[in-house]
Amino acid sequence: MRILFLGDVVSEPGCEFVRRKLPGFKKLQQIDFCIVNGENSAKGNGITPQSAEHLLASGADLLTTGNHVFKRPEAERLLDEGVLPVIRPANFHRSAPGKGVWVLEKRGLRLGVANLIGRVNMDQADDPFDCADRILKDFADQGVRHILIDFHAEATSEKRAMGFWVNGRASALVGTHTHVQTADAQLLSGGTAYITDAGMTGVIDSVLGVSIESATYKMRTGLPVRFEHPEGDCSMQGAVIETNPATGRATSIESFCIE
Repeated sequence: MRILFLGDVVSEPGCEFVRRKLPGFKKLQQIDFCIVNGENSAKGNGITPQSAEHLLASGADLLTTGNHVFKRPEAERLLDEGVLPVIRPANFHRSAPGKGVWVLEKRGLRLGVANLIGRVNMDQADDPFDCADRILKDFADQGVRHILIDFHAEATSEKRAMGFWVNGRASALVGTHTHVQTADAQLLSGGTAYITDAGMTGVIDSVLGVSIESATYKMRTGLPVRFEHPEGDCSMQGAVIETNPATGRATSIESFCIE
């Protein structure tokens, strides 16, 4: 099985770049399933039904999210209805709309996808390690061998720890949230593909997708500022993971950056 994961898509420029580049790249890479982090795909921030539909129509099979998922009020309805394949971190409080896991099925293939959020330097959430254990057991009980986890976290140490925690039980642990692609794509000893952060899909000349001017002003002054999302040349970043169809263990992972 070949799985494509795209790092955080930021605002309209990122969405439009996905529409231009993703279909051809999927065909070239012979992708079976495409997972995209869309928590900042809406104009401004957050995710809306419109931005979710745009990414799904552009070739995503499922959207993961993170700490910004409920920035827009429309997202609560989007997640609560559960019609579109969009998930939020599974270790949010049980009262949160939506769900944190999904099983994709296509051409006789099955891929379990889970979304978790970290706790180090992040908002309050339940223990992601215990939550991962429950999810992996549930997938095993359903006979789902191919499993990808999007771990949306700030601290590289927490992401690294989670990678080893699920090593040998998940096909892949992909980090998101920091928008900067890391150079550590690797296969862990148990057959889990790992990368600390898949990167960002958005405007290159920006600060994590935000205009340089507004981000710098906030850092220099500490004053409130409305973040602007610039126009300009974009890149699409992520990773391609291949798994053994019989075992679900990863056989390769390669990060990429397309401009």
